[in-house]
Amino acid sequence: MTDFDLAVIGLGYVGMPLAKEAVAAGLRVVGLDVDARKVDSLNAGRSYIDDLTDADLEHMLANGFGATLDESVLAKSNTIVICVPTPLDEDHRPDLSAVEGATKAVARNLTPGTLVVLESTTWPGTTDEVVRPLLESSGLTAGADFHLAFSPERIDPGNPKFGLRNTPKVVGGYTAACRDRAAEFYARFIEQVVPVSGTREAEMAKLLENTYRHVNIALVNEMAIFCDELDINLWEAIEAAATKPFGFQKFLPGPGVGGHCIPVDPSYLSYTVRKLGYPFRFVELAQEINERMPSYVVNRVQRLLNRHRKAVNGARVVLLGVTYKPDISDERETPALPVARQLLELGAELSFVDPHVKEWKVDGTPVPREEDLAEAVARADMTLLLQQHAAFDLDMIEERARLVLDTRGVLTEGERIERL
Repeated sequence: MTDFDLAVIGLGYVGMPLAKEAVAAGLRVVGLDVDARKVDSLNAGRSYIDDLTDADLEHMLANGFGATLDESVLAKSNTIVICVPTPLDEDHRPDLSAVEGATKAVARNLTPGTLVVLESTTWPGTTDEVVRPLLESSGLTAGADFHLAFSPERIDPGNPKFGLRNTPKVVGGYTAACRDRAAEFYARFIEQVVPVSGTREAEMAKLLENTYRHVNIALVNEMAIFCDELDINLWEAIEAAATKPFGFQKFLPGPGVGGHCIPVDPSYLSYTVRKLGYPFRFVELAQEINERMPSYVVNRVQRLLNRHRKAVNGARVVLLGVTYKPDISDERETPALPVARQLLELGAELSFVDPHVKEWKVDGTPVPREEDLAEAVARADMTLLLQQHAAFDLDMIEERARLVLDTRGVLTEGERIERL
């Protein structure tokens, strides 16, 4: 009998919710990471994940969960799930170094009969072309000596309605037997498992989901730019369109896209298509439009200040919300960063208000944190609402702020307040 039912590699926003639900279902779970600070924090009962409270973690620890730097635990585990980051490199190409490192660790400790699942988002073919050969360097054969599958993560940090347990889980296996073994594993703690015919189909499903959002967000972002010039209230038009009960899904413009998925995943698909010898034009155009939005926001800040006879240089600008989505502390790929960078280059005196972020830096330079929202907006020449945290008193902002650019469409427009 093995020591663990599950070993989770990568103890971040994907790995820890997986470990939490598995522990809750009675599985014996161990977590593996290369970051000693994460391991120490988890074992001390301190969570750094929005969707995992310290109380949740204490419950996990009391039920046998532990985190470790020691990869030998993999040899004692029935199932190993890889949940490591898959960022882009400086040239916007997939960086699979963490996946490769984790897979090599599994290969060094792989035992017959083990189920290995990759959950990290990646280009179609990775499980078969990258992960499988590395695992088979152990001398064991996928589909014969061990099971191999891909199951894309669908974690949405801060979502109060859908978590890991009640979000359907797509599973594709290297063989039908691999798929069935993975589906059986996930069914132990996830309500609905969706099997597909292979790993490539499962990998593509994840990229399709996020490319769909990426392209539609780009559509409304571009519309926001020209609707402003046409003097059309796009926000009102979107709400009107959303009353149609079929054939339309509401997407809203914003200061740019953030998080790990939307800015990153479509580039994995674009990379795959480019290997065929031609571009994925929809994705590359969407990327261009969404990456342009922080500059457009800064241009709107300049315009609003100019209209009131003020320059950006020397203006006190307070940023409200610097995370990539509301009511969480996750700053990955936040559009607040390029917005702040450009405002600093123009000479603005920046500060920020965010109840979920205690310290914030732009390229190593600390940005002062304002404790009192009312005082901050009253003192600032320009208030820039980048994220609509529930803790923000919108009525007070409308009443006390001198000038406001609202990039989220939640404030009432007027002489001093503009929407994106």
